[in-house]
Amino acid sequence: MSHEFDAYDIDELRRRVRGEVHGPGDPGYPSVGFNPAVDRSPAAVVDVLDADDIAATVRFAAAHGMTVGVFATGHGGTGLGARSILVRTAALDTCVVDAAQRTARVGAGVVWQTVIDAAAPLGLAPLCGSSPTVGVIGYLSGGGIGPLVSTFGSSVDHVRALTVVTGDGAVRTATPQENPELFWGLRGGKATLGIITEAVIGLPAISDIYGGAVYFDGADAAVVIRAWRDWAALLPDEASTSVALLNLPQLPTVPPMLAGRLSVAVRYASVADAEAAAAVFAPIRAVATPLLDAVGVMPYAAIGAIHADPPGPMPVRERGGLLTALSDAAVDILVDAVTPPVGQLLPVVEIRALGGAYAKEPAVRSALCHRDAPFNLNIVGLLVDEDAAQSVTAVVDATLGALAPWSAGAMLPNFAASDDPELIRTCYDADTAAWLAALGDQFDPHGVYRTGQVVRS
Repeated sequence: MSHEFDAYDIDELRRRVRGEVHGPGDPGYPSVGFNPAVDRSPAAVVDVLDADDIAATVRFAAAHGMTVGVFATGHGGTGLGARSILVRTAALDTCVVDAAQRTARVGAGVVWQTVIDAAAPLGLAPLCGSSPTVGVIGYLSGGGIGPLVSTFGSSVDHVRALTVVTGDGAVRTATPQENPELFWGLRGGKATLGIITEAVIGLPAISDIYGGAVYFDGADAAVVIRAWRDWAALLPDEASTSVALLNLPQLPTVPPMLAGRLSVAVRYASVADAEAAAAVFAPIRAVATPLLDAVGVMPYAAIGAIHADPPGPMPVRERGGLLTALSDAAVDILVDAVTPPVGQLLPVVEIRALGGAYAKEPAVRSALCHRDAPFNLNIVGLLVDEDAAQSVTAVVDATLGALAPWSAGAMLPNFAASDDPELIRTCYDADTAAWLAALGDQFDPHGVYRTGQVVRS
């Protein structure tokens, strides 16, 4: 059945869960998250205490003809409307490292830095993304490509087990042996098959890496990116890299030599010994005169410094896609996009080199597709006001249109935060999308998870 959600329904939901339930107007209701441009206006917000709370919320939603979304940090989130209930997972904060097994058991409310800090004293390294402030579970549900992607592959390839609440309100364990179809689809399928409450992940033994970023003046951007492209194609498996065009503001957190100007950063991370890693990186240092060279031996716990993603919320629009090649003409298109007057509204235009271990078939297959693409492009536009939003949309659309000859016509799930079914489908090949949709119908017969970034028939 379906009807307008009212105070009586809120009271009923409160009786079903142990966690707090907030309605519109309650102090605990807002869920702004990392991207303030995302509008979340659900019928209710539930601060769940455990998987049973989520299961009760899902069953309640099914009985009332509603949908359920999930919120941890709000990175890469999508909007939510008045016929939905938002589950917040902050209380699911389990983080237990098993040094003998080299694993970590991590709850849905945990960010990567928490796992890094727990594992680093043991010489173990969680394969996080570029920002350690991102939630572990949301990142893994989209596959995950981090600073060591070419060396270790997708982070989701290192998941050992998952606990999930499926759309029928059941709490299930998924491993390669138990519910293997769920295990396949949860790793890369975002929230299509359920809300993941806990993950067990493998931890490689790494204490230090040779990494960081070297920054060049924007005037050298085209030369640097072309040299980076050719150099990256020959990198050994021990190294991973990305490059970014940056329009950084004048803030106390931004190094003064980079503030208020266009720069280009070459990021590097290697698990080789320092001497060998430095020798591999030497050609990049010789491309142009650096504004800042911050590449060297670093503790793995400081891996977030490589990309130096913004630590606080920003209203942004992100678009991009996988590229089949990075020609000289494509480089010129990207450099032109970040020049004045609109360029300042694009704080980051990033290209990550993939390949290496990422392109190889993993031991246990997942729903993560398009592993053969050599590059991932992500353009971040700053939405400071309505005029800026229009300008950003225009320049990003024009840039992606101009790059069409080198586009794979596909995206990676963690770079495709959207509820547009057509855009979501580009994250998967036809067979994967069809199987995800079929599994979604099987495990979610009432359509409770038919909201946000999901694949459904």
